[in-house]
Amino acid sequence: MNFEFSEEEEMFRDSVREFSERYIQPKWVEVDESNKIPYDLIKKMADQGLFGIPISEEYGGMGGTYVMTAIAVEEVAYYDPAVAIAVYLLLNNGWPYALELFGSEEAKSEILPKVVSGEAFFGIASTEPQGGSDVAGIKTFAEKKDGVWILNGEKSYISGVREVTELPMGGGWFLVAKTGSLEWGHRNITAFAVLPKWNGKLKDGFKPTIYEEIGRGGLSTGGFILENFEVEDKYVIGELNKGFYHVMEGFNLARILVAAACVGSARWALDAAMEWLRNRKLFQDRRLSSFQGIQFKLAELYADLEAARLFTYKAAWLADKIYKEKAEGYNPKDLNIPVALAKMKAPETATRIYEEVLKWHGAYGYTKESNVYRGWIGTFSYTIGAEGAQNIMRIIIARDLLGREYVRG
Repeated sequence: MNFEFSEEEEMFRDSVREFSERYIQPKWVEVDESNKIPYDLIKKMADQGLFGIPISEEYGGMGGTYVMTAIAVEEVAYYDPAVAIAVYLLLNNGWPYALELFGSEEAKSEILPKVVSGEAFFGIASTEPQGGSDVAGIKTFAEKKDGVWILNGEKSYISGVREVTELPMGGGWFLVAKTGSLEWGHRNITAFAVLPKWNGKLKDGFKPTIYEEIGRGGLSTGGFILENFEVEDKYVIGELNKGFYHVMEGFNLARILVAAACVGSARWALDAAMEWLRNRKLFQDRRLSSFQGIQFKLAELYADLEAARLFTYKAAWLADKIYKEKAEGYNPKDLNIPVALAKMKAPETATRIYEEVLKWHGAYGYTKESNVYRGWIGTFSYTIGAEGAQNIMRIIIARDLLGREYVRG
């Protein structure tokens, strides 16, 4: 067992760290306050090679490992602890990679280079008003007529709605819809690359709305209604009626990067807290760091963060074994527990760290000037359940440990 990054991975980390320190750290508060990532920063990230890290070179990507992708997301989140920029980064790595794994050659050749260049956005659209983690219960319906798919339905709490409409090329989502009976079930779901705006043109049948969230301000969240929205057959992702399985593999890939973002943000919080503890004095010039109660809590939180980080990189390493190396004896289901452990542990650990760090800062922590609250609210979005509710992670772990037949109600 080797717990070190390779020389190439360390060099990559240094390059991402240097870039983030130069271009992201000075802007992250402004991004959070303005509720928008400036396009010039998106282009700089693209020029740095931060989009499509695991995408093959034939589609414009770096052809890097998934471990490198997780490294990039962790480092960006350290310099943007509010995680909006990190989430924009993770979405434009994880879901384009899922498209590469399952999409048609025509769709991949058309979409992926534009995502890698920063001209287009490509995320996930599975959540609907009646339930987020209940993918099998979606109601968006797709029917094929005259060789074209006609989609009708509504999606909610979708990242990147504004970005899709504003980016030069546009973009869209890895979207799932029913292609059979609307009754609950996962065997009649198909995945599509849905592009409401492409080549700079907004298509008919797409009605978006933007939500006003409390945190993670730089990246938009919204919903949209599809009314007789047309999708060409080339944009079907994977096999017909197998979309549930494809999107579940996509979620495993995305959740690794969610965990990496939470780890990076929590790292920043602990580092900022330790600087505060070393320098803050009270009670006759006594440093806060000298209080044993704080030392014990710091040690516990650091241990939790290290555990979350190990879970995250074990899952990323395993993703490389399965998808990059295609190593014998590994299959996508092997990712279920490691990914669920990372997604369960990292957001909850980040939230606990921020709660303690805010208390250590006292009244100052309750001010905008401290900026600590920005990371707290940002990472809390994943404790609430973005990219899968936390208790769903617990269900996945228990189900795969006990066996599916023993956990059905």
